[in-house]
Amino acid sequence: MSKRVRISNDSLNSYGTRVLTSGMNVEQYCRNPVLLYQHERGQVIGYVKDLKVENDEVTGELMFDCASELSKRCKKQYEFGSLRMVSVGIDILELSDDKQHLVQGQTSPTITKSKLFEVSLVDIGANDDAIVLQKDGKRITLGKDGECPLPLLNNNNFQNPEQMDQKKLALSLGLPETADEAAINAAIEELKTAKAENADLKKNNDTLTLERITNAVDKAVGEKRLAADKKEQFVELGKKVGLEELQNILAVMTPQVKLSQTIGHQGGVPTGTPVTYSKLSEVPADKILELREKNVAEYKRLYKAEYGIECEIED
Repeated sequence: MSKRVRISNDSLNSYGTRVLTSGMNVEQYCRNPVLLYQHERGQVIGYVKDLKVENDEVTGELMFDCASELSKRCKKQYEFGSLRMVSVGIDILELSDDKQHLVQGQTSPTITKSKLFEVSLVDIGANDDAIVLQKDGKRITLGKDGECPLPLLNNNNFQNPEQMDQKKLALSLGLPETADEAAINAAIEELKTAKAENADLKKNNDTLTLERITNAVDKAVGEKRLAADKKEQFVELGKKVGLEELQNILAVMTPQVKLSQTIGHQGGVPTGTPVTYSKLSEVPADKILELREKNVAEYKRLYKAEYGIECEIED
């Protein structure tokens, strides 16, 4: 009973390429299923019976015609087991370097479409799935001393996903792409430490700034520039505008005076007359916050008139 042998499959050969079974056309070969010895024309030793393409491999049964001494000898050696390697001859129709067609260790593009033209019994091939290729009319023998003119892949076409991730991570950390795992881990720990230190520093700065804002408002209250019930409002204002602008606002606020100090004051603005100011210091203390919130343009004008610089707030 004849043995069924694997003729070809999708495995990686010693020249760094693969032949996809799904893209191998065997129709023409099945019309003339010749079996050669060592891929040599004129050395026909039989034919391949019941060729099948299934489960990502091509298989068949070798039938020796025994019409020559070579065929008889090959049959005996095949049955004995000293000749056991089968190899295919194919025409290359299409190559691909798409990542989906590449496997680890591959150095040449994958042969995605091919045409089977012969099957041979061989002694030593490139690997357990030895083949002979033909591209653009030029024969490519995959054997121990064979030369393969297939193009090489760009090194970036296929990389282990973990290696790619490690390379990207190393570069993002400011390390060379060749950095090992230990160097990457050390850089990550340094980054975590720096991040924690920055967070603590920001927290301390925020606390110190709030303390200074509160002190500035308390001072204004103590100097009667600001009513005590307005303290929280001006603290919140300081958080929004910053300590420097808050201090400028508080500085132009006139301290409150006793009613007795105003007795005998002549003139004044008649009741009902619209009040206009020429600079920020003329605005009553209890009106500054309201002016800033409700009439930004006017607040900016008075601020510039007071200090000679623009006030950077949104209208």
